[in-house]
Amino acid sequence: MKNIYKLLFILSFVASQYTMAQTVIIQVDASKGRIPISPYIYGKNNDISDNASSPTSAAQWKLMREAGLRFTRENGGNNATKYNWRLKLSSHPDWYNNVYTHNWDYGAKVMRDSMPSLQGMWAFQLIGKAAVNTTNNFNDYAYNGATWWTGVTQNLAGGGVANGAGGSAATTEGNPNLYLENWTADSTVGILDHWFGTGGLGYNKNYIQYWSMDNEPDIWNSTHDDVIKTQPSAEAFMQMYFAVAKKARAKFPNIKLVGPVPASEWQWYSWNNSKITVSGKSYVWLEFFIKRIAEEQAASGIKLLDVLDIHCYPGESRDSDIVQVHRMFFDTTYNYPGANGVKTTSPSGWDNSITKEYIFTRCNNWLTKYIGPNHGVTFSVSELGFKNNSANVTANTYASMLGTFADNGVALFTPWYWYNGQWETLHLFSRYSKSIRVQSVSNTDHYVSAYSSVNNPGDSMTVILVNRSLTVTRSTTVNLANFAALNGSYNTLQLSQLPSAETFVSHTNNALKKSTVTVNSNSFTISLPPLSITAVILKGQTAIGIKETADNNFNSILYPNPVLSGQNVFINLSEEKVTDLKVELFNTLGELVYSTIYAGTSTGKVEIPCGNIPQGIYFVKLSSSNKKQWTSRLIKI
Repeated sequence: MKNIYKLLFILSFVASQYTMAQTVIIQVDASKGRIPISPYIYGKNNDISDNASSPTSAAQWKLMREAGLRFTRENGGNNATKYNWRLKLSSHPDWYNNVYTHNWDYGAKVMRDSMPSLQGMWAFQLIGKAAVNTTNNFNDYAYNGATWWTGVTQNLAGGGVANGAGGSAATTEGNPNLYLENWTADSTVGILDHWFGTGGLGYNKNYIQYWSMDNEPDIWNSTHDDVIKTQPSAEAFMQMYFAVAKKARAKFPNIKLVGPVPASEWQWYSWNNSKITVSGKSYVWLEFFIKRIAEEQAASGIKLLDVLDIHCYPGESRDSDIVQVHRMFFDTTYNYPGANGVKTTSPSGWDNSITKEYIFTRCNNWLTKYIGPNHGVTFSVSELGFKNNSANVTANTYASMLGTFADNGVALFTPWYWYNGQWETLHLFSRYSKSIRVQSVSNTDHYVSAYSSVNNPGDSMTVILVNRSLTVTRSTTVNLANFAALNGSYNTLQLSQLPSAETFVSHTNNALKKSTVTVNSNSFTISLPPLSITAVILKGQTAIGIKETADNNFNSILYPNPVLSGQNVFINLSEEKVTDLKVELFNTLGELVYSTIYAGTSTGKVEIPCGNIPQGIYFVKLSSSNKKQWTSRLIKI
């Protein structure tokens, strides 16, 4: 009997190894699943100093440019909730509630001056209080030399007495009235007039389009317990939200409102650790939030949500689980090992058998149910942190998220924690992906996925292949449909076997390994090492006769790109002297949408009016009498 079991084990092992060694087959169809990829998924948190005496270094600006960073969230998380833009002060709930200087004015200006194409996001305060002075701070230097200990969350600003035993409970709590002032909805949205309004600082609102509706309000009674001793009801919070959202929309009609920013998986479903009951029916938090947004929009005629935003801190510690975390957002078949709050979606209140998370798919279903199929709300993850076991696991996991978010039209993505491997991955995706996502189907998607994109003319495609296998090299065949790839050799760029130290320096100095792959009859086969990310750069026949040129004769910058409704596009030619410059704008059919000629010698900045053109993808073409040319794609969203 033992021999039979041993034989069965051996046969099972051999079968599993055979299955693992089988060639992965991927079908890429350039005519299916075509959606614009938001460049703002190539984002990050806390990149720009808001302190003029300690500015962001030139080296850091260069790093961000070289890596292709497109979006930055600069509100500081918990520190945003009590920010006073008039006094440039904020209370730090994770450090005794002490008040420190933060100059968002400076941060926004230096962002625009240093990286004109970068989009930034700051935040409104909904809690009703804001910092007013620094004179009532807890003297942390005198207490313990300002070193971290478990008591840093004690409420000691305002005359509190520290509990030396540590933990969050002070011996005597400070008085928040000594360091905070009342802060109304009018006060918080007043920053829009201050930055963009008549007599204000003159900032361009199109580069600060997205505004977070505070931060993690579902845990205010923990993070901001100096003023929120008892968590407000979900409906009370909605009234705070509505008051600010309506006033912000009135001042800035094209604003992108981003909310409700719940803290993590449990808070996606629970408000004050429970479901919300209305008229005898129970709702989980995000469903209730969407329902109330729909009701108030219908009643007021005002759009109150543009981007549904969440924070995500998965707790998986095994590499095999970490590399699958991307599946928790949209995959309805994935049994997520960290499933917790989702179990409360059961009508009975708790069902331990519910393990499929697919949070954004759930939210999209609720948006469709309550607002309608054309709800116009996109998704974002503005904080993310997962366990960093190695640069290779981190890079692989981050790549899977970028690919998944591109595949599903996610608007914003800004990880909070940033580890070695992420700059490399950001650079690969941001610099080499095209603007339009197309469908890729893998027969072994659990292990190997393809994330494919094309440019609008259809003559360029990038296929990024991610092998999540921890130890197995995967032979992968990619078949292309509706893309006319010419037979021949094509370049590949691969991240694999990353060391523990940071490797990314610049666009030309990084860990990308260059190789080639042979395409024959619209198909190629490639070997993918374990935990690798490989971009295959393909060329084909142009679809509309307009060739997009990444390397060009003009030294120019096109911004903003994407361009938003009501916004114009600019081309910076400050380092060029161009004779008889011709500017043309074409749509995807090759039809001329706009044209003008600047006679004589032109320098500086060229403006293209785009306010009235429809959403879509366009091509900007520059030419001159001295035979210089330049063409680039432009996305209007």
